[in-house]
Amino acid sequence: MAVNQAFLAELVSFLETFPEPHILCDRDYRILAANAAYRANWVDQIEVVGRKCFEVSHRYTVPCDQAGESCPLQRSLQSGRRERVLHLHYTSRGESFENIELSPIRDASGAIVYYVEKLEPLPGASSLGDVQGLIGRSPAFVKMMELVARVAPSDASVLLQGESGTGKELVANAIHQLSRRAKHPFVAVDCSGLPETLFESALFGHERGAFTGATTRTTGLVEAASGGTLFLDELGDIPLSIQVKLLRLLETGTYRRVGSPELRKAEVRVVSATHRPLTEMVSEGLFRQDLFYRLNIFPIHLPPLRQRGEDVLLLAETLLDRVSGSHLRSRLSPEAAAWLRGYHYPGNVRELRNILERACLLCDGDEIHLQHLPVELAAASPLRTSAEDPPPAKHDFPDCHSVSFEEAVRDFKGSRKALASHLGLSERTLYRRLKTVDA
Repeated sequence: MAVNQAFLAELVSFLETFPEPHILCDRDYRILAANAAYRANWVDQIEVVGRKCFEVSHRYTVPCDQAGESCPLQRSLQSGRRERVLHLHYTSRGESFENIELSPIRDASGAIVYYVEKLEPLPGASSLGDVQGLIGRSPAFVKMMELVARVAPSDASVLLQGESGTGKELVANAIHQLSRRAKHPFVAVDCSGLPETLFESALFGHERGAFTGATTRTTGLVEAASGGTLFLDELGDIPLSIQVKLLRLLETGTYRRVGSPELRKAEVRVVSATHRPLTEMVSEGLFRQDLFYRLNIFPIHLPPLRQRGEDVLLLAETLLDRVSGSHLRSRLSPEAAAWLRGYHYPGNVRELRNILERACLLCDGDEIHLQHLPVELAAASPLRTSAEDPPPAKHDFPDCHSVSFEEAVRDFKGSRKALASHLGLSERTLYRRLKTVDA
């Protein structure tokens, strides 16, 4: 394809006017230009012009969609429109989640000839993993984080749904930290821990003398969260008598303290979470339908740990640093890593943390072995099986040595997808293993 040099020069000059990092690519992923913001903040003196975008951002040797990622360029080629994705990129600050917005540039005939890619880090994203435990790179995790990134800047009500132990409060806090309300309070309400007689008072506050024992005026949690985010955990446990008052808060932005006729204004964003089937509760009359619709504006599903593939070991490595305490920094033996990788985790991330904390207490050295893990749990809970990342199969991978892996790759006849299934890996994990072998 002939390059219109004058048009290209104009595009390059245009990119330099943006304060955010931008690059210009052709349809073959080749970077034709990178503005100063990209060069300074993303690749730190590395020459990028002439290289492929997936080489710079991911250190891949093939495009993202061939390495288990979602490729915005391929999506834009198919749709003909601007595309947005969330990617985990290598930057001068290490790996970081970035919002990617890719816009097609057409020639006079209407054919797509170039792409302009804008990159923006999630506000606070570089610290979210370190501080809050939001660590992962599996497709299920990245898909969830993409939804978090999209909804966080708005004031839309968010309903987090997922099994117990999947980290719903961590995700709610991440939504808060990525929003314009980040400098204001994040107030969590455990709806399952409040008796019905005290629920209204705890949520909205009360006046002195409102009921027996109310000797002073008390501020409620709604008021405490003013300007920030109110997180309602275990939403399904809210009594029906309180649900109507919560609905009024969401619809009118007003509430009353117990014992007061005065309407008060509330300026909060509501994020809620539950592991209970709210749609069934609505049909059974246990949860108000109108309240459900008000809270379910933007639902986000949190994947269980058994569907997150290699995230188990990423999380284990980080959690070991936190639970080791005064003990030596522990590491996992290959056998222990294989067991953790294959376990079902009915208690999700919370259970993984408990398993590792127990193992650190039992381990006298610096390496955790099978004897330190509750292997008896495997009898009561099946090993993990999922479409994304099936369990180790014929070659007992990932516990096998690299020579066995190399032999398996050399001897296997079939597609890479079939090979990944044969070895019990996701395509992305297989790709990373192949890169290690090639190196």
